[in-house]
Amino acid sequence: MQIAKEANLPKANVHYYFKTKSDLYSRVLENTLQDWMSAASLFKTHEDPAVTLSNYIAAKMDLARNRPYGSRVWAKEIMSGASVIQKEMNSTLKNWVDECSKTIDDWVKTEKIKPVNAKALLYMIWATTQHYADFEFQITALNDNKPLSDEEFEDKKKQVIELILSGLGLR
Repeated sequence: MQIAKEANLPKANVHYYFKTKSDLYSRVLENTLQDWMSAASLFKTHEDPAVTLSNYIAAKMDLARNRPYGSRVWAKEIMSGASVIQKEMNSTLKNWVDECSKTIDDWVKTEKIKPVNAKALLYMIWATTQHYADFEFQITALNDNKPLSDEEFEDKKKQVIELILSGLGLR
């Protein structure tokens, strides 16, 4: 079993915790969603949009770099119609997006950021940050067939943060 090999675990351990491939697949999707929502924890506690968004974008990009497989599995699930994760999307993800959108809308109302559609902003952040996982092979090919070095990745992360914050009038 390639999963056990990749995880450096005996096959028996994987089978003990996950009776079927479907169970494992569902867990990967659930864990990926939880990681992404945890990355946005400051949306609930911090009033400064520059700090909140900078931390969220940085965390999402770090997840893309350090845990790319979860993002790729999620993307494939969504592109195939989201049959496994549909219930979670209609409840957990929707509620989470609504909460984050309310925070963004409050920033707009109090003129902390330029007017923006909250969901469009979230979608843009997701597309940009997850690109570094989902299209890692393309990025490598366009980087002279070399993966981004840690320094190059940090530079890209700073640029993404700067572009998004600038667009919101935060720079």
